[in-house]
Amino acid sequence: MKTIAVIPARMGSSRFPGKPLAQLLGRPMLEHVYKRVALSKTLSATYIATCDEDIRLAAENFGAHVIMTSDSHERASDRVAEAIADIDADLIVMVQGDEPMTHPDMIDAAVAPFHNDLQLGCVNLVRKIDNAADFQDTNTIKVVMNQLGDAIYMSRQPIPTLAKSGFAQTAAYKQVCIIPFRRAMLHQYMRLSATPLEQLESVDMMRLIEHGYRVKMIHTTFDTQAVDTEADLLRVAKLMEADPLLAAY
Repeated sequence: MKTIAVIPARMGSSRFPGKPLAQLLGRPMLEHVYKRVALSKTLSATYIATCDEDIRLAAENFGAHVIMTSDSHERASDRVAEAIADIDADLIVMVQGDEPMTHPDMIDAAVAPFHNDLQLGCVNLVRKIDNAADFQDTNTIKVVMNQLGDAIYMSRQPIPTLAKSGFAQTAAYKQVCIIPFRRAMLHQYMRLSATPLEQLESVDMMRLIEHGYRVKMIHTTFDTQAVDTEADLLRVAKLMEADPLLAAY
């Protein structure tokens, strides 16, 4: 299966305007995402999808392939669906532009289930939340799953409830925004109407869940931190200082 990655990025983040081009260890944050994703041997190509000229110029300056899209998209998945309209690919891996700690092995792990399940349309990575602060953080998207490992619900609020136990006794998980779609599913996503809980939670995957589609969750042990605020950027800078992957790009 031909597999590509698309990294959606825009300057207009409500929580951190200009975030994709914020400096992280001497480079735009988006450059780290792009170059780390492109290290995956699973991928035939990696693209950045944006509606912003500033991002296009910066991305082309560090050697990225850029696709310009409409500025009307509320969801990253819709932006990616537009971007790949004329690209030949069976699987499209959406990697959010605020995941600078992405490891190429994470791409490989997220794509692997498609080879054994021809009905599978969408996969997300998921990781156990290891501290109570992240569990309470509304920038962290929490996931609850059924016994088959498929997502039941995603929320920015702390789920599941701690009413009967403390955080240490609760299995809490977060979405890691490395999301492969089979091509047909990504096109279907764009055709589906936006849903109430998608809008309430501001979580792309709720559109699929509410319309009755399966979202398979694959566990990762890689320790990642998305950048939603300037404080996150400082946190990530410390976490990445000793990252051996930096030497690869």
